[in-house]
Amino acid sequence: MNKLTILFFFILSVTYGQAPAGYYDSAQGLTGYQLKTALKNIITNGHNPHSYNDLYNAYETTDTDHYYENDGSVLDMYSENPNGGDPYNYNHHQNVCGNYQQEGDCYNREHLMPQSIFGSASPMKSDAHFVVPSDGKVNGMRSNHPFGVVNNPTWTSQNGSKLGSNSVYGYSGTVFEPIDEFKGDIARMLFYVATRYEDQIPGWGSSDMLDGSGDKVFTDWFLHILLDWTAQDPVNQREIDRNNAVYAYQGNRNPFIDHPEWVNAIWNPNPDTTAPSVPTGLSVTSVSDTSFEVTWQASTDNVMVAGYEVYLDGNLVATVTNTQYVFTNLNPATTYSVCIKAKDTSGNKSACSTPLSVTTNNAVNYILQETFDDCANMAFDIVNEASNKDWHCITQYGENNSPAIQINGYQENVPSKDWLITKNKIDFDSYTNEKFSVFLAYAYGTTPLVLVYSPDYDGNGLPQNFTWTPVPNVNIPTPTGATSTTEITISNADVSNISGQVYLAFKYYSNGAPTRWTVDSVSLSGDNAGGVNQYVQSHTKIYPNPLHHGQKLFFTTNNLKINDIKVMSISGQQIPVKYDSPNHYIELKNIVSGMYFIKLDTDKGTTYKQLIVE
Repeated sequence: MNKLTILFFFILSVTYGQAPAGYYDSAQGLTGYQLKTALKNIITNGHNPHSYNDLYNAYETTDTDHYYENDGSVLDMYSENPNGGDPYNYNHHQNVCGNYQQEGDCYNREHLMPQSIFGSASPMKSDAHFVVPSDGKVNGMRSNHPFGVVNNPTWTSQNGSKLGSNSVYGYSGTVFEPIDEFKGDIARMLFYVATRYEDQIPGWGSSDMLDGSGDKVFTDWFLHILLDWTAQDPVNQREIDRNNAVYAYQGNRNPFIDHPEWVNAIWNPNPDTTAPSVPTGLSVTSVSDTSFEVTWQASTDNVMVAGYEVYLDGNLVATVTNTQYVFTNLNPATTYSVCIKAKDTSGNKSACSTPLSVTTNNAVNYILQETFDDCANMAFDIVNEASNKDWHCITQYGENNSPAIQINGYQENVPSKDWLITKNKIDFDSYTNEKFSVFLAYAYGTTPLVLVYSPDYDGNGLPQNFTWTPVPNVNIPTPTGATSTTEITISNADVSNISGQVYLAFKYYSNGAPTRWTVDSVSLSGDNAGGVNQYVQSHTKIYPNPLHHGQKLFFTTNNLKINDIKVMSISGQQIPVKYDSPNHYIELKNIVSGMYFIKLDTDKGTTYKQLIVE
């Protein structure tokens, strides 16, 4: 901080000071709502309201950044990044809204208690203690939604403020969650509103935040959030300085910044100290190679269980209100320890449940995997022998409404011969226990879709000139002409009877009864033929993984001698590489992003590694 800034703060503190001696004398010794009413009288006396437009002048002293970038810009709680540079800044009286389309266009005035609740009446409309500067776009997104806790946001601002469903305390409506840095600030501003206007609040409009009373003011779920936030984010120097500046501007103070302990003295005078019961019945319901789901029995509490904290290997990973949780993005063949704590509305926590040990499955070895999220680089070629009813990529209607590929000749009764054929041959002799999965959907017409394979297709000619055989155990129903959509999921069909190097294809031949077929989530998995040498598997490593374009891929082999390295795409295409033996690395030039398999032949045996290229 430079000398000029230090001098500024010295002058500010002398000019504004703290609460005058005797300011709160009439509130001393009181608790509960009697204390609240005494504070209401104190902060109403001396309140000298200003005009709504005057707020922009007030913000020069109440909301200027002398604390983060220290650049004199407008301090906006919805755009401030306390740990680095802000995504955008505003100078006082410049870029005042007006119209906006996106963040950073302009700033305006945000009523932390939405003015629609009190009918935009004065003096609430221009009260600087809770009407703060805000980016226009974020202000508009917050709208008149309550504040809350959002685990799965539908929208996130550039500083991390979130909009979405509330995830705690039994309320599931849409809420707005500011970043942690300002949660206590906002809570104390709302406690000010509840105190300063307690005699007017019963006549205000309805809100999910308010219970209609002038004493308690807030609904149970919202009060618990405010109490949590005041405890989590204590008063800091910025709040003290702002309180002093607003006092100099309009003649009254926020008592909950001067005396933070009064929040609990009013709204939580007899705090609950009893923790909920320990969750029991923790069990695993499903396990894959990268995920598993756990459930448990609900805890009990003398007041109310607010939620559960979920721990993985001793680390808190989530807070939920139901009694189940799905862990994702885990490592295959890895053992994890899970335990659950119950938490009540006063923040009391139970001990952790009896730990549950869960081991993920071995990694699925995908020979082919295609989700059609990136059709420009998909593992299939589109081949058209008749008509113009080609397969085409769509952005929805696949599995879980995801992108997919579709052919649709509905109401156009012309012959059609269309194929989806893998770009490369797949060597079934290199694998065992091959399994095929796919998501399909159809509507209209009676044109069948058949999954076939060919050992002699050359990848270039007309497919009809080559031998194609139906893939065993993949039975796709023939449409009946119904207009409603039928979805089919084929999971892990055994296709291990196929041998040699073959192309796989979806064959669509229509003679005038066209069907709309949708294909998504195609995968072929299998074990590497001959198995993996476990000694070689454990003594060889590749890094970095994921690999970024331009990086070299290094190997550690613990003195094993590498005889050969092959890199293959998930569709079976071999990628040419050159192994630099003295330095133990390869370079993968001009390789597209995706998943690859590396086959390592060593003097002690063979193993395979999975590589992600980003």
